[in-house]
Amino acid sequence: MAAAAVAVENAKIPVNVGVVVDLDAPSGKTYLSCIKMALQDFYASHAHFNTRLVLHTRNSNQTVVGAAAAALDLIKNVQVQAILGPVTSMQASFVVNLGDEAHVPVVSFSASSPSLASLRSPYFFRVTQTDSYQVKAISSIVKNFGWRQVVPIYVDNTFGEGVIPFLVDALQEVDAQVPYRSVIPPSATDEQIEKELYKLMTMQTRVFIVHMMPHLCSKLFAMANKIGMMSEGYVWITTNGAGNRLRSLGPVVLSSMQGVLGVETVVPTTMELTEFKVRWKRQFQQDNPAIIDVYMDVNGLRAYDAAFALALAAEQVGDTSFGFQERNGSFSSTDLDTFKVSQYGPKLAQALSNTRFKGIAGDFSLDCGQLQSSRFQILNVNGDGVRTIAFWTPENGMVKTLSSTNTSILSTSEKCDFGPIIWPGDSLSVPKGWEIPTSGKKLKIGVPVKVGFTEFVKVTKIPSTNRTDVTGFSIDVFNAAVDVLPYALPFEFIPFENPDGTSAGTYNDLVYQVYLEKYDAVVGDTTIRANRSLYVDFTMPYTESGVVMVVPIRDNRRKCPWVFLKPLTWDLWLTTFCFFIFIGFVVWVLEHRINEDFRGPPSHQVGTSFWFSFSTMVFSHRERVVSNLARFLMIIWVFVVLVLTQSYTANLASLLTVEQLQPTVTDIKDLLRNGDNVGYIENTYICEILKQLGFDNSKLKPIKTMEECDEALSKGSAKGGIAAVVDEIPNMKLFVAKYCSKYTMIGPIFKTDGFAFVFPKHSPLVPDLSRAVLNVTEGEKIMNIENKWFSQESKCEDKSTAPRVSSSSLGLESFWGLFLIAGMASILALIIFLASFLYKHRHVLKQSDSRASKWRRVRAMFEIFNDKDISSHTFKSSQQRDGIGGVGDEVKASPNSNWPESPFSYLDHTDKDFVLSEGQQTPSTTSHASPEIVPKMSLILSLFKKCKQIL
Repeated sequence: MAAAAVAVENAKIPVNVGVVVDLDAPSGKTYLSCIKMALQDFYASHAHFNTRLVLHTRNSNQTVVGAAAAALDLIKNVQVQAILGPVTSMQASFVVNLGDEAHVPVVSFSASSPSLASLRSPYFFRVTQTDSYQVKAISSIVKNFGWRQVVPIYVDNTFGEGVIPFLVDALQEVDAQVPYRSVIPPSATDEQIEKELYKLMTMQTRVFIVHMMPHLCSKLFAMANKIGMMSEGYVWITTNGAGNRLRSLGPVVLSSMQGVLGVETVVPTTMELTEFKVRWKRQFQQDNPAIIDVYMDVNGLRAYDAAFALALAAEQVGDTSFGFQERNGSFSSTDLDTFKVSQYGPKLAQALSNTRFKGIAGDFSLDCGQLQSSRFQILNVNGDGVRTIAFWTPENGMVKTLSSTNTSILSTSEKCDFGPIIWPGDSLSVPKGWEIPTSGKKLKIGVPVKVGFTEFVKVTKIPSTNRTDVTGFSIDVFNAAVDVLPYALPFEFIPFENPDGTSAGTYNDLVYQVYLEKYDAVVGDTTIRANRSLYVDFTMPYTESGVVMVVPIRDNRRKCPWVFLKPLTWDLWLTTFCFFIFIGFVVWVLEHRINEDFRGPPSHQVGTSFWFSFSTMVFSHRERVVSNLARFLMIIWVFVVLVLTQSYTANLASLLTVEQLQPTVTDIKDLLRNGDNVGYIENTYICEILKQLGFDNSKLKPIKTMEECDEALSKGSAKGGIAAVVDEIPNMKLFVAKYCSKYTMIGPIFKTDGFAFVFPKHSPLVPDLSRAVLNVTEGEKIMNIENKWFSQESKCEDKSTAPRVSSSSLGLESFWGLFLIAGMASILALIIFLASFLYKHRHVLKQSDSRASKWRRVRAMFEIFNDKDISSHTFKSSQQRDGIGGVGDEVKASPNSNWPESPFSYLDHTDKDFVLSEGQQTPSTTSHASPEIVPKMSLILSLFKKCKQIL
């Protein structure tokens, strides 16, 4: 049986495979043992396969040259069909080029530098994650804790440099900046590391990302712990270069890394993995009894999967040509130029690209020769071990836990709720990420030197103590914001002045000093401007925003001779006048037949009607109304007139007695058209804005103080002063508060973002102070500060107590309802009167249908309408009072009448019947008139006809 098994084994097709590892390092021996166990396990479960991988191991001696020599030997002399390894990215960079030339696949399980992707070799397969995948996990940590500046510390080789561009980009995506990059040589001494760390201590940033292998990382943290950089306030994050080996580090190394956060690649825990680790450790101890406490990291598991995948790919290629072919046109005698080309390599590379299986370290699948991204877990060094505090997944980012199926559990908030973290210095509070440099220097804060408007910033020299005192509203707001910060912020104010104490320049010049690093910040009434934001950063504004124009005001009281017309608008005046005429007409229609006050000659009736209507305006009418319809109408009209007169009186009194303050200018373009002088506060950006609007430089007058501004505005542009002053709202509010009876603000005419504090670009102080400014401005503190600096200016010097309000004319829209009611009442009264009149005299209309008779009927109706209504109770009572009792008595004029009776007053309705009968006298007519009266009536009728002809 044994002989048969040997015979079957000898019948298998051998495939030579090279292994390049660092056999002098424990990690190299670990990788080699994993590769061997992978082949043992593979062929134990696939005994029927026809191919067998034959390993040829070479030691790289932990150098690039050693790895290159080992690969060259394997390709030229052994003619291997593939190479497993090398270990480091620098070694892989050269070996991959050799494999590309010889068409020999190079399968690396630990070379993680992203720079290797630039080789673009179809024969390079990376069975590990590139370092560029973990930068998202690192940036998520930075974002979660709100750190704004990060310093990477990396080894000066291909492994260290390759990830930095990806890391910087990922940090910028979360608004974190990289102000400095610390580079450590691979063979750095303790003195070199100490010097670099001391340099980092002098900077503000306290968040460091360490990207190097475990042996150099251990030296770095030992030195950092020695010089005090593992104390409270510091943040240390390691990439998976060291994070994957944190669990294997001894207690001595971990004691100098307390509080460090590490990124480790997640390997799904399975029964196969657990069983493999037990077998591997037992086997490794047997093969290497001198090595104790060995640890299997993820790269060892990747080596196992790489060998497994290579065996599967070799079986897929099967029995084919394993030879090497000479290159065409090879004339050089050097070893590097006389490579033979493998006939087996292209097919093996294609088979590797298509290989899929579930490996010991997870799913094995290569995309463009690259293993795809997987999950990471965030570790925290605490005591003698490490704890998992969170996870990062490509799908969901940072999460707190993974489920039993290795799927992430989403957090309900934007920030991940990390598990308990012990930070450096055994602190439980999250470090803010920056500190004032340990050199003890205070922040140098520049302040503007001003002559006027010193309520915001005032610089006072104290000769006795040779000290400079800086006070003001802006200074108090800054101090209040600093007090809100959860940490101390030492600083000193430095005036921006010349040796003689005058201002050293404009506000733009002052802001630019921060960019030049002469000042660490600027505090004062500095406006947020777009051009300034190119060089510096601003905190949140602490004042109102906008630019306004202040102009003199004038009182328009009693200066217009037609002011009595202003209480009402022209349409209300016209409507009222029309209604007076209309109401007078309606009252005449309703009253003239039954009321002696509305009778007489036509001119008298017209005058009386208008007089009666207009006299209701002052309720001085002496004419009586006797009909119920007229009384009903007058009740409504008197109410309308009462409302109108009262409203007119109130508005006219307001116009004549209350101040009517109007600005002299309402638009800045008017100043430009008129060529007026305009003032601006000296050394501000307002001058530039006015020039952009088109103002000539000769028309712009700089102003220093409030008193100078008041004097210039009082003179006016014609006398060499100014017509208006333009500046920001806070300054102008202060000025108008002092001279409130003389000037007013117009605008805002331009939009700005208010006053803010200035800091260098990407300063970590900006977000903290912005939050502090919001805390101050939203509470009671800002009110107290405003009262301290501005309350004394909020009272007018003139002490004027008269209210300054404006009165506007009353329009028809306020009274159209009253006019509608009055109009409807008038029309209703006319309709009722007309209907009653026509019904009462309907017999007049029931006559001949001839054309002549129609005209006579209409004329008769108008004559009846114009006559007295003798049957009215008003005339009956009058006749009784005058002693007229019988039919034969002579008709006398009413003693109450001021004018002779109308000729038609002597005719009753039967007389109209007489006229309609074309001169035929009806019996009824003669029966009611005495013989003496008939001639008089005939005479009167003839006179009336002549009058009508004349008219």
